[in-house]
Amino acid sequence: MNHIRIVLVAALLSGCEAKVDDLQIFIAEVKQTTSVNIELYPEFESKPTFIYSANTLRSPFRRPRNTGVRVKAKVASQSNCAQPDFNHSKQPLEKFGIDALSITGVFQSNGKKWVLIKSNTGSLFKATIGDYLGLFFGKIDSIQNGTVSFTEMLPDGAGCWQKKQATLTMLSKAGEDDV
Repeated sequence: MNHIRIVLVAALLSGCEAKVDDLQIFIAEVKQTTSVNIELYPEFESKPTFIYSANTLRSPFRRPRNTGVRVKAKVASQSNCAQPDFNHSKQPLEKFGIDALSITGVFQSNGKKWVLIKSNTGSLFKATIGDYLGLFFGKIDSIQNGTVSFTEMLPDGAGCWQKKQATLTMLSKAGEDDV
């Protein structure tokens, strides 16, 4: 019985032979009629070798060292225009921009109001009326209800400075963009 099955399977499989004669003829015709055009590689010009000569200079990825050179403020070209007090001693809060400061609390001691200001570096500072903050000679004018009002001096480019009123509130966060 096994022999019969084998013969039957062999007979069935012999009828499954693929006829690819017409396919082979078509491929031969396409090969004869098709021309292959391969573009040549372009010739590249050789550029002169670049020699890096700034290796003795400061890396652009490092902060510049404080060389002790101070830039002098431009003297007013107009008479009777506002000028900040360049001779006052710098206070710690003048190292930060206003957007890097936030109010964390207000308290009163010996009849004097104080405000606690936190920088975006996490440092905590106390300030009172008359203290300076910000990068533009901001001087605190008043402390009321969790709001600090101050006057900044902004340069106008012609040697004069314009006064601008600004505020910090307990709602503003250090590093926030108020756009």
